[in-house]
Amino acid sequence: LKQIGVEAAYVGIGVDRVDYTKGILERFRGVERFLEKFPRFRAQFSFVQVGAPSRTHIKRYSDLLAEVDAEAERINWRFKEGKWKPIVLLKRHHSHQEIDLLYRAVDLCMVTSLHDGMNLVAKEFVAARDDEQGVLILSQFTGAARELRDALIVNPYDTEQLAEAIRFALEMELEEKTARMQRLQEVIKEHNIYRWARDLIADLSEIRLDTPETVVAPSRSAGASW
Repeated sequence: LKQIGVEAAYVGIGVDRVDYTKGILERFRGVERFLEKFPRFRAQFSFVQVGAPSRTHIKRYSDLLAEVDAEAERINWRFKEGKWKPIVLLKRHHSHQEIDLLYRAVDLCMVTSLHDGMNLVAKEFVAARDDEQGVLILSQFTGAARELRDALIVNPYDTEQLAEAIRFALEMELEEKTARMQRLQEVIKEHNIYRWARDLIADLSEIRLDTPETVVAPSRSAGASW
């Protein structure tokens, strides 16, 4: 971790395309609020954001990349102490092997998508942790949140809740971390492609074209489920 500029006892990670749906800015503000509320973690916690540039030929995306860069710089200057940086931003594509090593080295992974059909990063982090450690902080607005109930489920729009989730993850007892990760890994094993195909066929068989269903949008309730 020192090779990428991390000088901290505790480390979190986020891995995303730089896309406005991924909630990267909301995540950074959660880290900022965490350091405000819990100053004992200053110079002790760093957040590594792997942000692969995406669609930079489109102005909206290039503007977002610049905003992500500026927000990381602002927060780093605000809390700067010696060589320590609260946020380490890696703006390039990384191999699966590089990402896997990072997953295994950190204390927590944050997935704060504002809207996401599934989100494989959450599952990749869980699959990488063969040490049965690490804590997953997961947006309620991801499809993965319906399966990975032993993650800390958060509303990414709620900065206070994000800050509390980081603290909760870092102070979690070793036994609870292990138990949560074991249950998450069992879910990953069970929800494989064969189960997906079986469930899809079962759902399709129950569709009745003459009875339209009412679609209910997800609530943005701030209540934490952990």
